[in-house]
Amino acid sequence: MTRRHLLSIPFLRAAAMGAVLNKPHHTPRAKRVIYLFQSGGPSQMELFDYKPRLRDFANQELPDSVRMGQRLTGMSATQSTFPVVPSKFTFEQRGQSGAWVSELLPHTAKIADELTFIKSLHTEAINHDPAVTFLMTGSQIAGRPSMGAWLSYGLGAETEDLPAFVVMISPGQGGGGQPLYDRLWGSGFLPTRYQGVKFRSVGSPVLYLNNPPEYSREDRRNYLDALGQLNKIKLDQTGDPEITTRIAQYEMAFRMQASVPELTDLSKEPQSTFDLYGPDARKPGTFAANCLLARRLAERGVRFIQLYHRDWDHHGGLPKGLPSRCRETDQPAAALVTDLKQRGMLDDTLVVWGGEFGRTVYCQGRLTKDDYGRDHHPRCFTVWLAGGGVKRGLTIGETDDYGYNITRDPIHVHDLQATILHTLGIDHTRLTYKYMGRYFRLTDVHGNVVKQVLA
Repeated sequence: MTRRHLLSIPFLRAAAMGAVLNKPHHTPRAKRVIYLFQSGGPSQMELFDYKPRLRDFANQELPDSVRMGQRLTGMSATQSTFPVVPSKFTFEQRGQSGAWVSELLPHTAKIADELTFIKSLHTEAINHDPAVTFLMTGSQIAGRPSMGAWLSYGLGAETEDLPAFVVMISPGQGGGGQPLYDRLWGSGFLPTRYQGVKFRSVGSPVLYLNNPPEYSREDRRNYLDALGQLNKIKLDQTGDPEITTRIAQYEMAFRMQASVPELTDLSKEPQSTFDLYGPDARKPGTFAANCLLARRLAERGVRFIQLYHRDWDHHGGLPKGLPSRCRETDQPAAALVTDLKQRGMLDDTLVVWGGEFGRTVYCQGRLTKDDYGRDHHPRCFTVWLAGGGVKRGLTIGETDDYGYNITRDPIHVHDLQATILHTLGIDHTRLTYKYMGRYFRLTDVHGNVVKQVLA
């Protein structure tokens, strides 16, 4: 039985494309998502949430009426004082929208009118792993499907030549950063065909993609045809759905042997593209190079593209460390939005930028004239969205003068997840999977679409 015959079987064809929904629940505005995840918790008060009155409160103790007994991390629990520290960096209002953007993000400032800023996002976790897990899977406890897996499950792939869900990781040049586990892009209890495929920056982009020496593509094709027949016999005997996944994934791997080298070959990109994304765009594994690859993946029909950039966790040394992360990410992120717009792709591509939580207004550790750090802050933080289905030049949500508590339009992580799914035509309450006798969904039993952001 040849590959053509295998994929002509309806359920195997469905496995190859992966969609459980016959059609979206409503008309989608976006076809795909590019999530620029800044791992570690970028400081909103240094980047987007301008708080001029903090200069008046500098070095003063954070009032109990503001902190309201918020729990502390293990890093701050032994502090006897919580001095307020204003940002060292200046802000300006940018574009026609007047969005406040820090001097640390000059390229993002230029595209401010393309962005929707949410300054009132809040989460339930105060430490990195549960916070990232919560944002990616809807639960602080590991084991649930990731957002990209849910999208792959619901909408399937737009292409047969690449996975529906691709992940890339870039290190911050500070050399630190929290660990990122494969389960963050895993399929959980969904069939494994929906998990993300991690592209590497060293060697083959995907492990085991290349054939052994002196083993031709025709040899591989003959081998897979024979293996497919054996798997089909086993499937008929057992009905195990993972065998269907195995057949489809072997076929995907075969097609990726041709599609991935073409994808990662940047030799035909003009110099203007590298000028747009910045000098790091030619260096494999950098955030800039991954942003460029994200655009190329989007062009080729990948449904969910997730870029993780590490080392935003500035408990100390923030005045030195944060500008470094911004230099690594500011130009590429802005270039990606600009590039998508120039190619007519921004209208149907949703771009999301943000981390797992924000940072505290008080200093963690010793406060000096030139140095300070900030601890984790789940009560409020800032993300931005651009493109498919969201308004341009909008700022939603406000925080108090300390940037510590939300004063207007609180938006929960589950609300953000529901809104992302909505832009793709999915009602988050209706995309479910039955597991252990219960129907699960990305937003658990919570979440409301943030209608204010929708175009």
